[in-house]
Amino acid sequence: MGQKITKNGDNFKSFKSDKKRILVTGGAGFIGSNLVKSLIDQNHEVIVMDNYYSSSKRNLKDYFGHWNFEFIRHDVNLPFTIEVDEIYHLACPASPIYYQKDPVYTIKTSFYGALNVLENAKRTGARVLLASTSEIYGDPIVHPQTENYWGNVNPIGLRSCYDEGKRAAETLFSDYHREYGVDIRIARIFNTYGPGMCQNDGRVVSNFIMQGLRGDPLTIYGEGNQTRSFCYVDDLVKGLIDLMAFEQYPGPINLGNPEETSIKKLAMKIADITGTTNELRMMPLPTDDPVRRQPNITLAKNLLKWEPESSIDKGLKKTVEYFEKTFIVME
Repeated sequence: MGQKITKNGDNFKSFKSDKKRILVTGGAGFIGSNLVKSLIDQNHEVIVMDNYYSSSKRNLKDYFGHWNFEFIRHDVNLPFTIEVDEIYHLACPASPIYYQKDPVYTIKTSFYGALNVLENAKRTGARVLLASTSEIYGDPIVHPQTENYWGNVNPIGLRSCYDEGKRAAETLFSDYHREYGVDIRIARIFNTYGPGMCQNDGRVVSNFIMQGLRGDPLTIYGEGNQTRSFCYVDDLVKGLIDLMAFEQYPGPINLGNPEETSIKKLAMKIADITGTTNELRMMPLPTDDPVRRQPNITLAKNLLKWEPESSIDKGLKKTVEYFEKTFIVME
């Protein structure tokens, strides 16, 4: 049976429209914990649901005991009942190391997690936002990627548990919206970085920073000419909140930084900030790794009046400072 948590009866809704009761699934993760901070700073009552599969209690250490914060340790794959006004659904392993560790669990989380969140939203009338991903575009043959591009995804590859899982979650969200009138939002999140990242999640920014701080060569897969578009987490969180607040547009909508950066250029920037050598270690390119990734954010600009503000140089410096303060760096 699912976990039932209610407040003031089954028909509870927040009494003040400017103060909401908000559930963040996966709220102990990188993006989730940064989102929690912003929502608490806005004086909302925030409930985090997480099972720490790919996240850390450390990310929430400043909020335990806070008057408007509550934590529920629960696997979103299992049904639950909780009375809220809004749900940000971020619960899912999001880095290759974690989502490939147990690919069956990953795709189950994408589907059953979305199903359980949507059932709760259907019952309570909550607005619910899906944190989808640019990975649904696969290795794109359209550049930059717009929301009406259907993608180029390998359905049986090593990455497909995550890619296809998120595509299935988008389908489920869209069908609940059409069939039951659930108030949904779909955000397609492009590469995001910043404080709160895990040091061993296999993402390129965290890999480079930890290698740089240790004085190790920076590992590049392929020739380093493949590109990504890196968005600082504060900008991304603002985009998520803006999308949740925007009326009458379910999405999907791209959220990311359209500034394209090669992996080799990123390595040089991080080597310079960490003060390490510019020595690179070249490794074979992983299977199905996208060659180019860049969001078209015209919809976000026009509808939400949102676009990233942080430069990559400024964002990387803040991220390196976080890693220096948070993680024990081997000599």
